[in-house]
Amino acid sequence: MLKNKKKIIIFSTVLLIIGVFAFLLLFDNNEVDALSKYGSRGDEVRQIQTKLKRWGYYNGNVDGIFGSQTLEAVKYFQRKNGLTVDGIAGPATLKAMGIYSSSSSSSSSSSSNSSNVNLLARLIYGEARGEPYTGQVAVGAVVMNRVKSSSFPNTISGVIYQSGAFDAVRDGQINLSPNSTAIKAAQDAINGWDPSYGAVYYFNPSTATNKWIWSRPMTVTIGSHRFCK
Repeated sequence: MLKNKKKIIIFSTVLLIIGVFAFLLLFDNNEVDALSKYGSRGDEVRQIQTKLKRWGYYNGNVDGIFGSQTLEAVKYFQRKNGLTVDGIAGPATLKAMGIYSSSSSSSSSSSSNSSNVNLLARLIYGEARGEPYTGQVAVGAVVMNRVKSSSFPNTISGVIYQSGAFDAVRDGQINLSPNSTAIKAAQDAINGWDPSYGAVYYFNPSTATNKWIWSRPMTVTIGSHRFCK
């Protein structure tokens, strides 16, 4: 009887070890599958190329093939966004691009509702609803450019709530609920798309009377807003 119990314990232990090993193997495979790197092919690579091409990091073909041009574009994006520069589109890089695999769909929802995205979307909605989509992203990009500049606060909330910085804060429109377009524009701006070409200011030429803002070097005009440095 004692021998049988020992055999059962040994057999159960072996099964447990095999089960743990199988789980770890599956986990590793999933982690590998979640990475897009040099030589990878598929829809995820195509998404990466599409995003990077839209934001000006990549000028090659959107063909779903992770070649040398895509590798350099990913590294460029990583450098600009404070990520580990290894040329591998792992979880952190994909998240920064707004690309989520099916296994991380829940994190996509939480990310889209994150405080930074929501706050920036509220500013965009208050300042630029009704403007072309590119113009809405450009307003968000101005905020992101200020965050990067030593002349402004180094957080999104700090920039937005800096005294006198934005009309939407002063008149309370910052408290309006943003629509889906503003949320998408905020995510694109946070991810690095900058249609403002590095601008840190913008104004409406039809209503602006401040001589100083008119003196700033213009980068581009989109819709009713002139963007400048």
